[in-house]
Amino acid sequence: MQTIQAKDVTLEQLETHFQLQRVEDEQFFPEWHGDLPELTDWQNQLLEQVRSGYFNLLKQPPLLEKPINLAVVSPLLFIGQFYLSPWNLRAESTVQISAQDEERGIIVKGNLDTLILKDKLWVMVIESKQANFSVEAGLAQILAYMLGNPNSAQPSFGMITTGGSFLFLKVVKDTTPLYAMSDLFGIGNRQNGLGDVLKILKKLIYLSSSANLE
Repeated sequence: MQTIQAKDVTLEQLETHFQLQRVEDEQFFPEWHGDLPELTDWQNQLLEQVRSGYFNLLKQPPLLEKPINLAVVSPLLFIGQFYLSPWNLRAESTVQISAQDEERGIIVKGNLDTLILKDKLWVMVIESKQANFSVEAGLAQILAYMLGNPNSAQPSFGMITTGGSFLFLKVVKDTTPLYAMSDLFGIGNRQNGLGDVLKILKKLIYLSSSANLE
């Protein structure tokens, strides 16, 4: 049995040993762009402060995971109300997935930066990567975590962020596991991309709270 750390796994390995497939049909992942909630003036004001804080961090390289979490990710989770009941926030949880094929068994193991659960329902995985990497650098890693979701009856949603860029993902563990990605959202866009990010987070909260996941 071969063990691979999640940080070292590749998309090719996930496709080969776990039959993971990417879906490009927009109807597979409508949650990130359809019927998003509005933000209050207070939320927009706070997002501008978060944006200013991020640009202040850029003046003090290297931009590492912990400062990004404190300055960008944590405020988003606060505004999104992930810290309030009925949500349970659990960090640094070990996730393991395994698969058997004719030649060898594969185990992928790793830790989550942030794991958000409600009644053992995997809702959001947030991977903060160093700013000198693109969000795609963490794609295989976060997909490995999401494939480790013990609740296979519901979709898993994830988000990768460098602090400046954000990418949402959806995984459905059917007979063949499927995934799709959102557009890329940037904090440095002419219009603060954090507004769209927060709207998507709020939408996912609503879907999970109403048990209306499809």
